[in-house]
Amino acid sequence: MEMTVLSELRMRPVTADRWGWDASTTARLVLTGVVIFTLLVGANLATPLYPLLQARLGMTSLDVTVAFSSYVLALVGVLMVAGHWSDHIGRRAALVLAVLVGLVGGVIFANADTLVALSLGRALQGVAVGLATGASSAALRELLPQRPEWASRFTLLSSAGGVAAGPAIGGLLSLLPDPTRTPYYVHSAVLIAALIPLWLLKARPAIAPAEGPKPLKVLAPRKPSISRDARGAFWMAAATGFLSFAVFGFCLSLAPGYFASVVHADSRPLIGLLAGVTLGASALSQLLGARGRFVVPVALAVLGVSVVLVGAAAAWSSPWLLVAASITAGMGQGIAFRQVFNEVAGKVEASRHAQVISTVYVITYLGSAVPVIGLGLAVSALGLQAAVVGFTALCGVAALTLAAISLRSAVRS
Repeated sequence: MEMTVLSELRMRPVTADRWGWDASTTARLVLTGVVIFTLLVGANLATPLYPLLQARLGMTSLDVTVAFSSYVLALVGVLMVAGHWSDHIGRRAALVLAVLVGLVGGVIFANADTLVALSLGRALQGVAVGLATGASSAALRELLPQRPEWASRFTLLSSAGGVAAGPAIGGLLSLLPDPTRTPYYVHSAVLIAALIPLWLLKARPAIAPAEGPKPLKVLAPRKPSISRDARGAFWMAAATGFLSFAVFGFCLSLAPGYFASVVHADSRPLIGLLAGVTLGASALSQLLGARGRFVVPVALAVLGVSVVLVGAAAAWSSPWLLVAASITAGMGQGIAFRQVFNEVAGKVEASRHAQVISTVYVITYLGSAVPVIGLGLAVSALGLQAAVVGFTALCGVAALTLAAISLRSAVRS
């Protein structure tokens, strides 16, 4: 059955043949990973630029967290409303929509001259990532039906890699003229380059095509439901994800100012690199083959201790401790989240994979919004260093609590 992007969006097959790129499985894997990676790079280009944007627009620390959180809240809203769309319109159509919305969001953000415009651009970037999240995860799983663990690894590697690379790339591109706009123009060119092969691709049929005279009914929001067998794994994955993204949200919003005070430097490429260290370590951890019943509790314990040490680095004026703790925090998070993500993904039926995984990400991404807004308020009241110490201590306690719960479950099994 031949499908174009427009016919996929209408959920109706095309009657006439058309030329298309009949890509190999490897090419489809690469293209899917590149799309979600690139969208997440764009969503995080701003991390080292926030000090410049604060100066240009006269924003406070709370304003930065509001702009950052507008992205997360929009992303979460789309996951709740449209997390299942790619099951019905097809993975390719959902990714094309995501790239188009991401282009618009990036251009608006680049040219924003008020907090409202900045937040609108960020929100559209959130919509783009939300549309792509469930679609890319499900597409990778369908392309590797016999290797579900590697499908999860590719999903997390592309996602964490994109989030990690964003600040580093943003810092480097900010050395070019017009530093708050140029990174987004370069990124837009890359998105357009990815859109062309995606548009020309011969798409595979949707896994749950609409039937009847009103196909759009299947796109209506639906209440998330998890099978009884998958509930324990779902809540463990969601809780681990929420905590992980609370730490990531800190790294990508207010951490650049904190890191600058620890290393006594204001180089944007350096600060962007430091902001991405935790996420880069998380991405690289997807290449490790850690196995065993006690992998999750050990990894969560490493995350808990490491994040507390990140908060202690300023008090001890130790850049090396900051870097080492950021790396081990990312490794612990990456290994733990991969294991719990694999478990829930393996227990969900294929026809509901995008919906359930999107629901995991709803809770996960809320970790980047709610705690980070609280951190922004704490900075206004207590100052940056005191607020960071309190925040990292809370995250450490939460990680060790999850480690204990996971250990009890591992011992029982």
